Amino acid sequence: MKGNTQGTLFSRKRRAVIKATGRAVPGKVLNNQDLEKLVDTSDEWITSRTGIKERHVVVPGESTASLALQAAQQALAQAHLTGLDIDMIICATITPEMVFPATACFVQAGLGNNNCCAFDVSAACSGFTYAMGLGGAVIGSGQYNNVMILASETLSTITDYHDRGSCILFGDGAGVAILCAEENSDRGLLYSSLHADGGGWETLCCKAYGSRNPVGSVLEDPNDIYMTIHGRETYQLAVRRIVELINESYEKLGISNDDVKMIIPHQMNARIIESVIKRLSLPQDKMFVNIDRYGNTSSASIAIALDEALRDDHLQEGDLIVLVSFGAGLTWGINVIRL
Repeated sequence: MKGNTQGTLFSRKRRAVIKATGRAVPGKVLNNQDLEKLVDTSDEWITSRTGIKERHVVVPGESTASLALQAAQQALAQAHLTGLDIDMIICATITPEMVFPATACFVQAGLGNNNCCAFDVSAACSGFTYAMGLGGAVIGSGQYNNVMILASETLSTITDYHDRGSCILFGDGAGVAILCAEENSDRGLLYSSLHADGGGWETLCCKAYGSRNPVGSVLEDPNDIYMTIHGRETYQLAVRRIVELINESYEKLGISNDDVKMIIPHQMNARIIESVIKRLSLPQDKMFVNIDRYGNTSSASIAIALDEALRDDHLQEGDLIVLVSFGAGLTWGINVIRL
């Protein structure tokens, strides 16, 4: 494993291979017509600006951990593993089950495992790519053999449904990939590059509640309990960073668009994805898009899309894929994987 500020190339001597995937979304669907009853908007306005037609949202009794557990159990069944076979659980989320303990610990308990390492990663929309990079590193080091990478979000719980600029974007859901060690393999996680710029935190944030704005304090703006997104700045930064990451990974691995079967980007906004396609001169079918049915599910979006692409036979063993993200932090990251 060779690491530097421009990314990590993983040695074929011991690689993290995707053994199985899973996903779970709430049963309740919130479509654009439903939002027309809540805010001054329309299906045409939402679709033309975001590409979203509907999203899933939790109801009482559903939570970040319950969605994650459903996805985890689905993946374990596919992998013919049990919860006790997992050495580490990493859960990416910005809407945790509670302030503490980690959402990963609730999932661990649900799987009947009371011993493995379990913790959360907070990297917003980049959470899944961050967690995949971490999982690949610990497997490559020889420390663990089976690592569960989770991403689960209930963004509807921090969405302001009076703000038409943001409430149209977000949905809830969870996805998972189980990484297993494979020796002397051409498959698995080949490359990962993870980045952050904390100076841009106000572009995408949720200001309450934390030590800066403690529970019980009077907020300067009562709406600070909800997510804030500055759309124009986010759009420009996301396109630039995603294009940079993909070009950087191609250069490091000596590959091109022709070698890649599919790019699975964070499903932030269909217009952002279209801009990336244009900048990279990609065929439309090279980029996987499902934002129309799920909305922006933050860290879970790539995980959900990956599972959907695999289960619907868009991808096969041996295919080269790229997972790429941009989100709050600001954070951005990429994984290149041979299935």
